[in-house]
Amino acid sequence: MKIKILSSALDDLFEGRMFYENQGEGLGEYFYDSLFSDIGSLTLYGGIHPKFFGYHRMLSKRFPYAIYYKIEEGSVAVIWRVLDLRRNPKKIKQALKHS
Repeated sequence: MKIKILSSALDDLFEGRMFYENQGEGLGEYFYDSLFSDIGSLTLYGGIHPKFFGYHRMLSKRFPYAIYYKIEEGSVAVIWRVLDLRRNPKKIKQALKHS
């Protein structure tokens, strides 16, 4: 399976990276590496995750983040958003509606 990351998801990753880098030097880079590792696992496991708000949701292994994606024709996992799960669920739903 191939992976396509939309600009909205890249923006989410950058925002998370900056947040964690402000918490401690090097933590932002660890966040980035961890999330991209999780995203990379979709080449094998894309489509097996439960759906929430019309998107498959994969939980990050090391951070309180969820990767929201859809499977398109030709076995392509399209990453729409990477959102912090500590947000109000209404804001998560709203963020996914505007994607």
